Amino acid sequence: MISTIEEIVKIIKDSNNIVFFGGAGISTESGIPDFRSVDGLYNQKYKYPPETILSHTFFMNNVEEFYRFYKDKCLLPMIKAKPNAVHLALSKLEKEGKLKAIVTQNIDDLHHRAGSKIIYELHGTSFKNHCMKCGKSYTIEDILSCDSVPHCTCGGIIKPDVVLYEEGLNQDVIRKSIDAISKADVLIIAGTTLVVQPAASFINYYSGNKMILINLSSVPNEGSIDYVIHCKAGEVFNRFL
Repeated sequence: MISTIEEIVKIIKDSNNIVFFGGAGISTESGIPDFRSVDGLYNQKYKYPPETILSHTFFMNNVEEFYRFYKDKCLLPMIKAKPNAVHLALSKLEKEGKLKAIVTQNIDDLHHRAGSKIIYELHGTSFKNHCMKCGKSYTIEDILSCDSVPHCTCGGIIKPDVVLYEEGLNQDVIRKSIDAISKADVLIIAGTTLVVQPAASFINYYSGNKMILINLSSVPNEGSIDYVIHCKAGEVFNRFL
């Protein structure tokens, strides 16, 4: 059912058990390019397709080329970005006891930087990194300060704590995300095309009748969603700041 901003705002105000499921469209409002839109990374031309570069096999076999792309097209936009109205409003709703969890496909740490506490990062975060040899932790600044491939003091290669293509999601994060979604009264889905699996399938665990989609474009099976509005998520969440 196509809805209005006023309808969505009322549902949010009337609920104290909300879960937010977000994708790349949330971060584009902070200036971070998404992957699949017309202007996204997947529609730009590089020596290799982005989905190839951001795979486990490519990382293991072409780590220098991986980091050249990853630093320029992923890390630099992320570290420059600031939380937008969506991130800030969600943090506020959590403090008010209305929002119970954020389930995000994003790896940019913006929810953390906005002050939210209960965040399930399905695809990990670029702001944490570890040595593949000894496990030592490194920051995003450590990665960006290296001219080429970042190495640990022990000599091992440092890998981002992100889920690359061909890698599985963290089972504990999956369990907690599904548990939160299944217990929610209101499930807000925003800034995602719902095509990335298995993450997109998690919304099927929601059993209520207040599933809300906020997205600029239509998504598959949109007709099965209770409330739909085609706009930027910031246009809705600005009402809570």
